[in-house]
Amino acid sequence: MFVGSSSIVRWDLVSAFPELEPAPINRGFGGSQMSDAARYVDRIVIPHRPRLIVLYEGDNDLTSPASPEQIAAEFDRFADAVHAALPGTRILVIAIKPSVQRWALIEKARAANALIRRRCDTELWLTFVDVETPMLGADGRPRPELYLEDGLHLSPEGYRIWNEALRPLLTGSR
Repeated sequence: MFVGSSSIVRWDLVSAFPELEPAPINRGFGGSQMSDAARYVDRIVIPHRPRLIVLYEGDNDLTSPASPEQIAAEFDRFADAVHAALPGTRILVIAIKPSVQRWALIEKARAANALIRRRCDTELWLTFVDVETPMLGADGRPRPELYLEDGLHLSPEGYRIWNEALRPLLTGSR
């Protein structure tokens, strides 16, 4: 199951991961924040009893008053709710991506990512997936070809980076 913001909504999961059986369930909703994932976990995740969840949230939180600590606390709330209801379920957390449009907020994203990664490093059922490194160019800034014209949403090339980062984790060849 894939949960998160518009980056999840726009992801053609069946084409990206044809080897997954059953086909992945997409529970993304545009504009969502980490607090939304935590608030609706009982409604959009738990009833499906997924064995594995891929979570992408935090991007929209960057433009909100939420601090990195608050973003990480909402992640904890989501993860704890999943683990309480489905203790055998793994969660793969995609790092808040760097983007052309929100580059001025990269330090907030990095701080939230560091806190979320720290939690993931303490639990075997949580895995942090770094997408920042492969999405940056030699100049240390987001590679424009990875984004649509809005500089925020991923292009097919951007999704290829995510697909490559996730495939070994989804297929069990960690």
